[in-house]
Amino acid sequence: MRDASRSDGVTRRGFLAGAAATTFGALSPSVARGTAANETIELGMIGCGGRGTWIAPLFEQNGPFRFVACADYFPERAKAFGDRFKVPLDRRYATLSAAKRLLDGTLDGVVIETPPYCHPEQAAAAVDAGKHVFLAKPIAVDVPGCRTIDEAGRKATERKLVFLVDFQTRNNEFYREAVRRVREGGIGRIVCGDARYPWAGGKPGVPKTPEERLASWYCTRALSGDFIVEQSIHTLDVATWFLGADPISAYGRGATRGLRGHGDIWDHFAAIYTFPDDVILSFYCVQVIPGCPDAIPCRIYGSKGLADTDYFSHVWIRGENPYEGGSLSNLYSTGAVNNIKDFARFIAEGRAANETVAPSLRSNLTAILGRTAGYRGGLVTWKEMLDANERLEPDLRGLKS
Repeated sequence: MRDASRSDGVTRRGFLAGAAATTFGALSPSVARGTAANETIELGMIGCGGRGTWIAPLFEQNGPFRFVACADYFPERAKAFGDRFKVPLDRRYATLSAAKRLLDGTLDGVVIETPPYCHPEQAAAAVDAGKHVFLAKPIAVDVPGCRTIDEAGRKATERKLVFLVDFQTRNNEFYREAVRRVREGGIGRIVCGDARYPWAGGKPGVPKTPEERLASWYCTRALSGDFIVEQSIHTLDVATWFLGADPISAYGRGATRGLRGHGDIWDHFAAIYTFPDDVILSFYCVQVIPGCPDAIPCRIYGSKGLADTDYFSHVWIRGENPYEGGSLSNLYSTGAVNNIKDFARFIAEGRAANETVAPSLRSNLTAILGRTAGYRGGLVTWKEMLDANERLEPDLRGLKS
């Protein structure tokens, strides 16, 4: 690892934890055979910022989980997390090598809540180290990262490890039933769809140091994947779930109009996706000013009805075969809790089919396709995107190894 005082670049593999993680041979017996329902599952938290600190209590409240290690670039975050969750002092890791040192220790699984750029290699390293993986969305910022996750998911299944991606909608009963009905012809032949993501978010101020830029990672394209990948993937995930197919192409536009104070991500995208059977999905996302209402709607129109969903309010179907669905009160929490319960159950039962990986790859690549089309201001096919295999690399100079 390069000396932190030098101004030259830190490599991708230097930043990400897993390149030299322990091998599969280090698997503990309990991980290899599954874990009894009442047996403590020892976890490490990789990423002790807002989301990591928020979700950690949900693990302790909804399964036999205990955090025994934590890792974050920032020492103060690792300390705060460690103090709150009683992590031993010698298992609180900081700086760029934090995740690698955590994975070198004895653990049953890890929760990964770092910037999306880090997800592929940290998740792959965790699988190589024999750990179960609970991974935040999005799974990657680019096509190479998605390929790494694809391989890690397959490897986890081969090694009887649980690999679960935390999309909240997919573990909600109303969404699941609506998707089942649409996929079975409940709204007739699918005609078209639309998906939107207006969102009030982002941090004010302009970062002046490498650490401040890392703390504001969302506004750095190579760390977050841009607005369309990091946030808007929620509604694109629902749309591709309903449609059950990869898009063939996307025509995109977008730009930034100063809705953020810093960074190189855009504040709005618009795309027209073409799916098999000439199904068109109309999509847009926009950063709105604070105080404007959030909404994450997706509508699928069919020859016999309409499926209508919104992350914050409802799921229903109208038409010849109506479905009343239900109201959604706090999917952000309830969906995460459902996924945590599944994580515990899958580990206890030794279930490693890892069925959340494939749909996560599809929606992540769909978001990347829209971003690529937006950057080019024109048409990009799915095949062109995959063949280009473009990689995003952040500037990590000045960060401590």
